[in-house]
Amino acid sequence: MQLLKRAGQACVLAGALVAATALAQPSLKMMIPANPGGGWDQTGRNLAAAMQSAKLVSGVQFDNKGGAAGTIGLAQFVNASKGDPNAVMIGGMVMVGGIILGKSPVNLTQVTPIARLTSEWEIIVVPANSPFKTMGDLVKAFKENPGKVSWGGGSAGGTDHILVGLIAKAVGVDPAKINYVPFKGGGEAISAILGGHVSAGVSGIGEFAEQVKAGKMRALAQSSPARIDAMPSLKEQGIDVELGNWRGIFGAPGITPAQRDALIKLVKETTETPAWKGTLDKMGWTPVFLGGDDYRKFLEEDTKRVGAIIESLGLKK
Repeated sequence: MQLLKRAGQACVLAGALVAATALAQPSLKMMIPANPGGGWDQTGRNLAAAMQSAKLVSGVQFDNKGGAAGTIGLAQFVNASKGDPNAVMIGGMVMVGGIILGKSPVNLTQVTPIARLTSEWEIIVVPANSPFKTMGDLVKAFKENPGKVSWGGGSAGGTDHILVGLIAKAVGVDPAKINYVPFKGGGEAISAILGGHVSAGVSGIGEFAEQVKAGKMRALAQSSPARIDAMPSLKEQGIDVELGNWRGIFGAPGITPAQRDALIKLVKETTETPAWKGTLDKMGWTPVFLGGDDYRKFLEEDTKRVGAIIESLGLKK
């Protein structure tokens, strides 16, 4: 009888340990509001991999839903994830611009800010066989006939589009004449650039890094204030433009402060892992962690800033 009692106690204890482990290692549902291959997809999947390698979560279920600068995925996340403490969404500056330009009925005030993660400089590339050998060549053609030069990038109103607008303004081209071709994901954009379907491609440095390294694409410029490796900046080529693209993570609408804080803690611990630091080095991303209320305040300020840029460039219809 005593043995049975002890066996029962052992089972209860084992069950409690399993429950505690499950509690400590939640299974996340991650909305990536873009098609596979782009910056948000890379951010989300690398963050999830770092979480899992550090045993901070038991698993991550992905849902890629591209289109309309992430607002299609945002709408689904807002409507389907209310109050779910294990639901998260990747997003960033591209979404801020897309919400404004597309007059989206959903916006980032409807989700729970968890943390800003990274900032990435933008890059302008052409296929290896392009007649444009330098940024000067591309700008010359752009000034001669703005509509003839097509720029392929992410969603309309996003960071890529804004960068092209700022370049146009800096070199004396009317931003309203830009021939901008938006793509739903990085994979689609890469195919279009390599296939010569657009004159130039614009995105975060990490998205085109492999193609540039393999010699399939040529980097004409990047948007940091100084040269990165062998890539010249826009500024050193006489184009007074500098632009960084931030990305972050959000929780579901209607979660409790305690649930929000648990997600902030999870993400903060993840950003301190060797796996995540390795990703930053590999992708050329700058860590800019900002959590909770500070992130919320940053979002409010960035929405005003991006809105003013879009207005000044005449991109808002």
